[in-house]
Amino acid sequence: MASNRATLLTVTCLGQFMVLLDNTIVGAALPDMQRRLHTELTGLQWIVDAYVLLVAMLLLSGGVFADRFGRKRVYLTGVAVFTAASLMCSAADSVGMLVTGRVLQGIGAAAMSPASLALLVAAHPEPRERVRAIGLWAGLSGIGLAAGPVAGGVLTQVYGWPAIFLVNVPIGIALLTAGLRVLGESRNPDAPALDVPGTVLSVLGVGALTYALIEGGARGWTSPVILGGFAVAAVLLAAFVAVEGRRSAPMLPPRLFRRRLFSVSNTAMVMVGFALMGSSFFFSQFFVYVQGSSLLRAGVQTLPMSLAMVVVSPFAGRLAARYGFRAVVTSGLALAGAGLLALGLVHADTGYAHVWWRLAVVGTGFALTMSPLTGAAVLAVSHRESGLASGVSSTTRQIGAVLGVALLGAVVRSRQSGGATFEAGLDSAFVVAGVVTLAGAVLTGLWLTTTRRTAPPTAPARTSEADRPVADRTVEVSPPAS
Repeated sequence: MASNRATLLTVTCLGQFMVLLDNTIVGAALPDMQRRLHTELTGLQWIVDAYVLLVAMLLLSGGVFADRFGRKRVYLTGVAVFTAASLMCSAADSVGMLVTGRVLQGIGAAAMSPASLALLVAAHPEPRERVRAIGLWAGLSGIGLAAGPVAGGVLTQVYGWPAIFLVNVPIGIALLTAGLRVLGESRNPDAPALDVPGTVLSVLGVGALTYALIEGGARGWTSPVILGGFAVAAVLLAAFVAVEGRRSAPMLPPRLFRRRLFSVSNTAMVMVGFALMGSSFFFSQFFVYVQGSSLLRAGVQTLPMSLAMVVVSPFAGRLAARYGFRAVVTSGLALAGAGLLALGLVHADTGYAHVWWRLAVVGTGFALTMSPLTGAAVLAVSHRESGLASGVSSTTRQIGAVLGVALLGAVVRSRQSGGATFEAGLDSAFVVAGVVTLAGAVLTGLWLTTTRRTAPPTAPARTSEADRPVADRTVEVSPPAS
């Protein structure tokens, strides 16, 4: 029994490790992709956002799907799709083929991530054991995020960018082989029905908005295609709100946003995703194109932010429980905003001794915000809806990430179109990210309040556990920036 549990823990943790590794490993390879695929900044934005967009919009549905149709089945299907998509990405000879592979990777990841945690929770019914297991799951996730830049730099420098996707293939095959043998099937008979209209409208609406934001810099903001894209996005998102308001079991209940604590915490989470992912998109490009680093060195140079997040993140929830959400989140956002503004002052001749600490400040600040913001969203709802609130918090962060890559990329392109250098465009992007983050600090400082319930140290497990009482559920040690 102990041996099977250890294997199950390994299988579920490695799946989440692979999902989060692909969040950060791609950044180190972007300069090589741009050179070998002969693409512009717009193409790089799609390579990143195609993955993040699908994860963002399918994450909630993935958890419900796993609960209804079997967590083992959905998890292994997700692994198979993710692995096949990784192989497709590695063989891509065009941006279009690579983006298609990234879309499929996002679909697989949206199935794997919630199902992996659900399998782990179901296999550890005793609360103390469950806490330890989820701590390991989250810890390995953090290692995946931290390892991404270095692994991406090494693999790309030695073998070229396709290697960052090929590394997933043997891991995926091993997970499928072991998972078929050791994973037990489990379901939630009370899981809500799938919200197909809401899922489709959300994917298409945010996708149309992302298209308009990414392509606007290249095609012109007043071109009919871009104006049409914004119009289509507005119509689809309005239809999404209308449909969700009428469904008995919507994927994103509008009534939750009538609660100030919930709406403020999720608005701030959008800002976190926007600034964190949007700025991270440019880190390797800054070191390679502006400062002349190699791909390997650039991967190592971005490490201080990831390491700061891995180290600080486990303590963020405890600090929030002791000092309150508002104090910790506002301080974290102010710290991250200041770090991003400081990065906006970095230039080609700035020594690394004056750069690494700015990255570490940004990572520390964001690490202080994410788990407490999820905890605040959870405390704003009933016990029964705690898992849903945690899932919504993850989704809003990912939506912010999609918009951050799109909008900050548009800032860089607009500056270049006006005659500025790429370096000046990056400085402007970092400043915009810093201003958005500081605006988030003002928002939480004024409006993020605490309810009477005692704050948990970290966020609850996940969406599919929403029907369990809090006393019967474990809490999740939230990994940084998934």
